[in-house]
Amino acid sequence: MLKAVNLIDYETLWRDMVILGEQRRARKTKTSSADQWHGKATEFAQRVNDRWLHKDSSRDFVKKTLLDNPRSSVLDIGAGSGAWVSFIAPHASWITAIDPSDSMLRQLENRVNTEKLQNVKIIKGCWPDVQVEPHDISFCSHAMYGVENFVDFIKAMHESTLKRIILLIRAPKDDGLMAQAAKLVWGHPFDSPNYQIAINILWKMGIFPNVIMEDDHLWKPWSHPSLEDALSEMKNRLGLFDSLEWDEKLRGLLASNLQFQSGEYIWPSAIRTALLYWDM
Repeated sequence: MLKAVNLIDYETLWRDMVILGEQRRARKTKTSSADQWHGKATEFAQRVNDRWLHKDSSRDFVKKTLLDNPRSSVLDIGAGSGAWVSFIAPHASWITAIDPSDSMLRQLENRVNTEKLQNVKIIKGCWPDVQVEPHDISFCSHAMYGVENFVDFIKAMHESTLKRIILLIRAPKDDGLMAQAAKLVWGHPFDSPNYQIAINILWKMGIFPNVIMEDDHLWKPWSHPSLEDALSEMKNRLGLFDSLEWDEKLRGLLASNLQFQSGEYIWPSAIRTALLYWDM
Protein backbone atom coordinates (compact mmCIF):
# COMPACT_ATOMS: atom_id res chain seq x y z
CA MET A 1 0.00 0.00 0.00
CA LEU A 2 1.36 3.40 -0.98
CA LYS A 3 1.99 5.90 1.79
CA ALA A 4 0.73 9.47 1.65
CA VAL A 5 3.34 11.94 0.39
CA ASN A 6 3.77 15.26 2.17
CA LEU A 7 4.30 17.84 -0.57
CA ILE A 8 6.72 20.72 -0.02
CA ASP A 9 5.67 24.30 -0.74
CA TYR A 10 8.86 25.26 -2.55
CA GLU A 11 7.97 28.94 -2.97
CA THR A 12 7.51 29.33 0.78
CA LEU A 13 10.62 27.26 1.45
CA TRP A 14 12.66 29.53 -0.83
CA ARG A 15 11.35 32.63 0.96
CA ASP A 16 12.03 31.13 4.40
CA MET A 17 15.60 30.25 3.39
CA VAL A 18 16.20 33.79 2.12
CA ILE A 19 14.88 35.33 5.36
CA LEU A 20 17.04 32.97 7.42
CA GLY A 21 20.06 33.98 5.34
CA GLU A 22 19.36 37.65 6.05
CA GLN A 23 19.12 36.95 9.78
CA ARG A 24 22.36 34.98 9.70
CA ARG A 25 24.25 37.71 7.84
CA ALA A 26 22.93 40.41 10.19
CA ARG A 27 24.17 38.47 13.23
CA LYS A 28 27.51 37.68 11.60
CA THR A 29 28.37 41.15 10.29
CA LYS A 30 26.84 43.11 13.19
CA THR A 31 26.61 46.16 10.95
CA SER A 32 23.87 48.61 10.15
CA SER A 33 25.08 49.01 6.57
CA ALA A 34 22.40 48.29 3.97
CA ASP A 35 25.20 47.12 1.66
CA GLN A 36 25.88 43.48 2.54
CA TRP A 37 29.13 43.62 0.53
CA HIS A 38 30.53 46.60 2.45
CA GLY A 39 34.18 45.87 3.15
CA LYS A 40 34.04 42.51 1.33
CA ALA A 41 33.71 43.40 -2.37
CA THR A 42 37.46 43.37 -3.08
CA GLU A 43 37.88 39.96 -1.45
CA PHE A 44 34.90 38.62 -3.41
CA ALA A 45 36.34 39.91 -6.69
CA GLN A 46 39.64 38.16 -5.95
CA ARG A 47 37.86 34.88 -5.18
CA VAL A 48 36.08 35.06 -8.53
CA ASN A 49 39.35 35.79 -10.34
CA ASP A 50 41.00 32.82 -8.62
CA ARG A 51 38.11 30.50 -9.48
CA TRP A 52 38.19 31.61 -13.09
CA LEU A 53 41.76 30.45 -13.48
CA HIS A 54 40.17 27.04 -14.09
CA LYS A 55 38.11 26.11 -17.12
CA ASP A 56 34.39 25.54 -16.54
CA SER A 57 31.36 24.48 -18.56
CA SER A 58 29.31 27.56 -17.62
CA ARG A 59 31.64 30.00 -19.38
CA ASP A 60 31.87 27.64 -22.35
CA PHE A 61 28.09 27.60 -22.67
CA VAL A 62 27.65 31.35 -22.27
CA LYS A 63 30.32 32.02 -24.89
CA LYS A 64 28.66 29.57 -27.32
CA THR A 65 25.29 31.28 -26.74
CA LEU A 66 26.85 34.65 -27.59
CA LEU A 67 28.62 33.29 -30.68
CA ASP A 68 25.39 31.63 -31.88
CA ASN A 69 23.55 34.93 -31.35
CA PRO A 70 26.06 37.55 -32.52
CA ARG A 71 25.72 41.17 -31.41
CA SER A 72 23.03 40.34 -28.88
CA SER A 73 22.05 42.68 -26.06
CA VAL A 74 22.60 41.17 -22.62
CA LEU A 75 21.02 41.95 -19.25
CA ASP A 76 23.30 40.97 -16.34
CA ILE A 77 21.26 40.86 -13.14
CA GLY A 78 23.44 41.12 -10.03
CA ALA A 79 26.57 41.93 -12.01
CA GLY A 80 28.70 42.15 -8.88
CA SER A 81 32.36 42.94 -9.46
CA GLY A 82 31.95 42.59 -13.21
CA ALA A 83 33.69 39.32 -14.09
CA TRP A 84 30.82 38.25 -16.34
CA VAL A 85 30.49 41.75 -17.81
CA SER A 86 34.13 41.58 -18.84
CA PHE A 87 33.65 38.09 -20.27
CA ILE A 88 30.49 38.96 -22.22
CA ALA A 89 31.39 42.44 -23.50
CA PRO A 90 33.55 41.41 -26.51
CA HIS A 91 30.68 39.31 -27.88
CA ALA A 92 27.66 41.57 -27.21
CA SER A 93 26.29 44.70 -28.81
CA TRP A 94 25.70 46.11 -25.34
CA ILE A 95 25.30 45.01 -21.74
CA THR A 96 23.06 46.42 -19.04
CA ALA A 97 24.64 45.55 -15.69
CA ILE A 98 22.45 45.84 -12.58
CA ASP A 99 23.55 45.59 -8.96
CA PRO A 100 22.26 47.09 -5.68
CA SER A 101 25.60 47.21 -3.86
CA ASP A 102 27.66 50.42 -3.89
CA SER A 103 30.74 48.37 -2.98
CA MET A 104 30.24 46.02 -5.92
CA LEU A 105 29.40 48.87 -8.28
CA ARG A 106 32.73 50.52 -7.50
CA GLN A 107 34.50 47.26 -8.41
CA LEU A 108 32.41 47.00 -11.57
CA GLU A 109 33.01 50.61 -12.65
CA ASN A 110 36.74 50.23 -12.05
CA ARG A 111 36.83 47.11 -14.23
CA VAL A 112 34.82 48.75 -17.01
CA ASN A 113 37.10 51.81 -16.99
CA THR A 114 40.32 49.79 -16.76
CA GLU A 115 39.31 47.54 -19.67
CA LYS A 116 37.85 50.48 -21.61
CA LEU A 117 34.55 48.70 -22.20
CA GLN A 118 32.39 51.03 -24.27
CA ASN A 119 29.24 48.91 -24.51
CA VAL A 120 28.30 48.65 -20.82
CA LYS A 121 25.50 50.53 -19.08
CA ILE A 122 25.53 50.29 -15.27
CA ILE A 123 22.36 50.66 -13.20
CA LYS A 124 22.15 50.63 -9.42
CA GLY A 125 19.11 48.74 -8.20
CA CYS A 126 17.50 45.47 -7.10
CA TRP A 127 15.84 43.11 -9.54
CA PRO A 128 12.92 42.99 -10.23
CA ASP A 129 12.39 46.61 -9.10
CA VAL A 130 14.54 47.99 -11.93
CA GLN A 131 12.73 48.72 -15.19
CA VAL A 132 14.69 48.03 -18.39
CA GLU A 133 13.89 47.60 -22.06
CA PRO A 134 13.85 44.01 -23.37
CA HIS A 135 17.24 42.43 -24.03
CA ASP A 136 18.04 39.44 -26.21
CA ILE A 137 19.60 37.48 -23.36
CA SER A 138 18.99 37.79 -19.62
CA PHE A 139 21.63 36.39 -17.32
CA CYS A 140 21.90 35.97 -13.55
CA SER A 141 24.85 34.34 -11.80
CA HIS A 142 24.30 33.54 -8.10
CA ALA A 143 22.49 36.84 -7.50
CA MET A 144 19.06 35.46 -6.64
CA TYR A 145 19.78 34.28 -3.11
CA GLY A 146 18.54 37.47 -1.46
CA VAL A 147 15.24 37.61 -3.39
CA GLU A 148 12.29 36.47 -1.32
CA ASN A 149 9.82 36.13 -4.21
CA PHE A 150 11.55 33.89 -6.75
CA VAL A 151 8.43 33.69 -8.93
CA ASP A 152 8.30 37.47 -9.42
CA PHE A 153 12.04 37.46 -10.07
CA ILE A 154 11.62 35.01 -12.95
CA LYS A 155 8.46 36.67 -14.31
CA ALA A 156 10.31 39.97 -14.55
CA MET A 157 13.13 38.24 -16.44
CA HIS A 158 10.58 36.85 -18.89
CA GLU A 159 9.14 40.29 -19.49
CA SER A 160 12.62 41.65 -20.25
CA THR A 161 13.96 38.83 -22.44
CA LEU A 162 13.59 38.24 -26.16
CA LYS A 163 15.65 35.09 -26.77
CA ARG A 164 17.19 33.22 -23.82
CA ILE A 165 17.35 33.22 -20.03
CA ILE A 166 20.42 31.83 -18.26
CA LEU A 167 20.70 31.24 -14.50
CA LEU A 168 23.71 30.04 -12.53
CA ILE A 169 22.82 28.72 -9.09
CA ARG A 170 24.41 26.67 -6.33
CA ALA A 171 23.56 22.96 -6.36
CA PRO A 172 24.50 21.20 -3.11
CA LYS A 173 24.64 17.42 -2.94
CA ASP A 174 21.54 15.90 -1.35
CA ASP A 175 23.80 13.83 0.89
CA GLY A 176 26.23 16.65 1.72
CA LEU A 177 27.02 17.51 5.31
CA MET A 178 24.68 20.51 5.51
CA ALA A 179 21.96 18.47 3.82
CA GLN A 180 22.35 15.79 6.49
CA ALA A 181 22.15 18.44 9.21
CA ALA A 182 19.09 20.08 7.68
CA LYS A 183 17.38 16.71 7.39
CA LEU A 184 18.16 15.98 11.03
CA VAL A 185 16.76 19.30 12.29
CA TRP A 186 14.12 20.20 9.71
CA GLY A 187 13.22 16.89 8.09
CA HIS A 188 14.34 17.97 4.61
CA PRO A 189 17.80 18.41 3.04
CA PHE A 190 17.53 22.07 1.97
CA ASP A 191 19.73 24.49 3.93
CA SER A 192 19.58 27.53 1.62
CA PRO A 193 18.01 28.91 -1.58
CA ASN A 194 19.45 26.59 -4.23
CA TYR A 195 18.97 24.67 -7.47
CA GLN A 196 16.79 21.93 -6.00
CA ILE A 197 14.25 24.43 -4.68
CA ALA A 198 14.42 26.68 -7.75
CA ILE A 199 13.85 23.87 -10.25
CA ASN A 200 10.68 22.82 -8.46
CA ILE A 201 9.37 26.39 -8.51
CA LEU A 202 10.15 26.68 -12.22
CA TRP A 203 8.34 23.41 -12.98
CA LYS A 204 5.28 24.70 -11.13
CA MET A 205 5.48 27.85 -13.28
CA GLY A 206 5.42 25.68 -16.41
CA ILE A 207 9.10 26.31 -17.16
CA PHE A 208 11.23 23.25 -17.90
CA PRO A 209 14.82 24.47 -18.25
CA ASN A 210 17.79 22.68 -19.70
CA VAL A 211 20.43 22.00 -17.03
CA ILE A 212 24.21 21.79 -17.25
CA MET A 213 26.00 20.66 -14.09
CA GLU A 214 29.62 21.51 -13.42
CA ASP A 215 30.35 18.00 -12.16
CA ASP A 216 34.12 18.39 -12.38
CA HIS A 217 34.25 21.74 -10.60
CA LEU A 218 33.09 21.53 -6.99
CA TRP A 219 33.32 24.67 -4.91
CA LYS A 220 36.23 25.09 -2.51
CA PRO A 221 35.29 23.36 0.75
CA TRP A 222 34.71 25.32 3.95
CA SER A 223 37.31 25.14 6.70
CA HIS A 224 37.40 26.10 10.39
CA PRO A 225 40.16 26.31 13.00
CA SER A 226 38.19 24.25 15.50
CA LEU A 227 35.28 21.85 15.73
CA GLU A 228 33.39 24.41 17.82
CA ASP A 229 33.76 27.01 15.06
CA ALA A 230 32.40 24.49 12.57
CA LEU A 231 29.50 23.77 14.92
CA SER A 232 28.76 27.49 15.22
CA GLU A 233 28.70 27.81 11.43
CA MET A 234 26.37 24.85 11.06
CA LYS A 235 24.02 26.12 13.77
CA ASN A 236 23.87 29.59 12.25
CA ARG A 237 23.01 28.14 8.85
CA LEU A 238 20.22 26.18 10.47
CA GLY A 239 18.92 29.22 12.34
CA LEU A 240 19.63 27.64 15.72
CA PHE A 241 21.84 30.56 16.80
CA ASP A 242 21.80 30.49 20.64
CA SER A 243 19.92 27.19 20.98
CA LEU A 244 21.76 24.24 22.52
CA GLU A 245 19.10 21.65 21.66
CA TRP A 246 20.90 20.04 18.74
CA ASP A 247 24.52 20.61 19.79
CA GLU A 248 25.34 17.02 20.74
CA LYS A 249 23.98 15.46 17.54
CA LEU A 250 25.41 18.14 15.25
CA ARG A 251 28.81 17.96 16.93
CA GLY A 252 28.80 14.21 16.38
CA LEU A 253 27.85 14.69 12.73
CA LEU A 254 30.74 17.09 12.24
CA ALA A 255 33.23 14.91 14.09
CA SER A 256 32.33 11.99 11.81
CA ASN A 257 32.65 13.94 8.56
CA LEU A 258 35.27 16.68 8.90
CA GLN A 259 38.92 16.00 8.12
CA PHE A 260 41.68 17.60 10.17
CA GLN A 261 44.43 18.84 7.85
CA SER A 262 47.19 21.39 8.41
CA GLY A 263 45.60 22.68 11.59
CA GLU A 264 42.10 23.08 10.14
CA TYR A 265 38.87 21.12 10.05
CA ILE A 266 37.92 20.69 6.39
CA TRP A 267 34.35 20.08 5.26
CA PRO A 268 33.66 17.59 2.44
CA SER A 269 33.22 19.27 -0.96
CA ALA A 270 29.51 19.22 -1.64
CA ILE A 271 28.53 22.18 -3.83
CA ARG A 272 28.68 22.65 -7.59
CA THR A 273 27.16 25.21 -9.94
CA ALA A 274 24.11 24.38 -12.02
CA LEU A 275 23.45 26.34 -15.21
CA LEU A 276 19.77 26.54 -16.17
CA TYR A 277 18.65 27.94 -19.51
CA TRP A 278 15.54 28.14 -21.62
CA ASP A 279 14.50 29.96 -24.77
CA MET A 280 11.60 32.31 -25.19
